[in-house]
Amino acid sequence: MKPDLRKGLVMRSTGSWYQVLTSDKAILDCRIKGKFRLEGLRTTNPVVVGDNVGFEDMSDGSGIIRTIEPRRNYIVRKSVNLSHRAHIIAANVDRAYLIVTLAAPATSAEFIDRFLVAAEANHIPVTIIFNKVDVYSSDNIESLASWSSTYTDIGYPCMTVSAFDSEDVNRFRRALTDKVNLLSGHSGVGKSTLINAVEEGLMLKTGEISELHQEGTHTTTFAEIFPLSSGGFIIDTPGIKGFGIIDIDKEEIAHYFPEMHTLRSQCKFNNCVHINEPKCAVKDALGKGEIAASRYRSYLSIYSVEQDDDYRRVSD
Repeated sequence: MKPDLRKGLVMRSTGSWYQVLTSDKAILDCRIKGKFRLEGLRTTNPVVVGDNVGFEDMSDGSGIIRTIEPRRNYIVRKSVNLSHRAHIIAANVDRAYLIVTLAAPATSAEFIDRFLVAAEANHIPVTIIFNKVDVYSSDNIESLASWSSTYTDIGYPCMTVSAFDSEDVNRFRRALTDKVNLLSGHSGVGKSTLINAVEEGLMLKTGEISELHQEGTHTTTFAEIFPLSSGGFIIDTPGIKGFGIIDIDKEEIAHYFPEMHTLRSQCKFNNCVHINEPKCAVKDALGKGEIAASRYRSYLSIYSVEQDDDYRRVSD
């Protein structure tokens, strides 16, 4: 006879224990029993933040996760330590917010584009948040206008935010309401500070920026989901140094660059990969300035990277 299972939402994963929000709003420490894996995808973490699970109550007050409901989406990257395996950051996300900064520390265009490819491949809409605008120089402000135009033109909403500006924080808070929101970015981009401003009382630990390397220190060790008093949830994730693409064939990468995908039917060859082929609509658009050079460079880099660790060197 199968045990009666209760339903819950995975709020935090530490690798061996999972904190599950039960239907009666209690937090229960759970373990897993049995094997969980996505078909065709080798993962380092079988159960992830955002998973809806079925669990059995144990006599010691803990629980055993027995089932995982089908995921409607998930954001995945190449594992840092096991590069042939995937690490799922979170599941069942309504919108991802990529927090980037143009100073202290600076986020590279390729890092942004790698994240966008991974999100596009898993049907997760993304908004790009340009954070720390209160410390931008005049040159940073000029760059911000260019970057915002590049991504807005291809369909990615952009917001400029300072965690110390109440109007910015309120605007961001309204965007998060009643949704499951994932926040990601490099260490040091001010993610935890921004979350603290949006949801007072969380008091997430924040880190300092290294003066030598202009990089942030890791303050979030595991992904964790928090309920918002305004409605919905926010998923805080560990700072990411590089974003390795996984589970996407090289020939399909251009499909996840929206501005390239729309031109695909205009190329002479059906299997055009937009590099050396003649009469390529993508290269023609690039020459006319209709495709941003930075986006095309990111595409070439993602397409050409063969070594497992190369993405860590190019995505800082």
